[in-house]
Amino acid sequence: MIYLLDANVLIDANRDYYPIDRVPEFWGWLVHQGTGGAVKIPLEIYEEVRDGTDQLATWAKDDATEVALLLEEAADPGLVSQITEQGYANDLTDDEIEKVGRDPFLMSYALSDLANYTIVTTEVSKPKRIRANRHVPDVCQTFGIRCRDTFEFVRELDFSTNWTG
Repeated sequence: MIYLLDANVLIDANRDYYPIDRVPEFWGWLVHQGTGGAVKIPLEIYEEVRDGTDQLATWAKDDATEVALLLEEAADPGLVSQITEQGYANDLTDDEIEKVGRDPFLMSYALSDLANYTIVTTEVSKPKRIRANRHVPDVCQTFGIRCRDTFEFVRELDFSTNWTG
């Protein structure tokens, strides 16, 4: 199983519960898991983190981090369109497309291989939301894509602060 991380997993972890300067073990563990092939981040999502100017962006710009975590695949435009049209709406306005952002890219990779990919996001299910307001777990459910939150992810891959790589 390969876990595909949404940008919010990294952003929220650094801001709220695994700050890079306070829990460096988490960030080393992510790189280790990426090197082993269990954790990857699609380019479209990686850019959201790497293109910043904060400590998280500095971490993401590190060559070893990028080599370990960057998914070496290109998005299938047909699957991106399918996620957008069937997961959100087939007539989204430009403002709605902007709101949806890069999430259809993330989910398109998982849709390409349902047996081997799991999405990890900090978004929580809000099943009553429609169109561009839909959350990643709900769109994943529409397509049968396995989806986990950060804490399920770290439990499934057995993270602890005393891991050794």
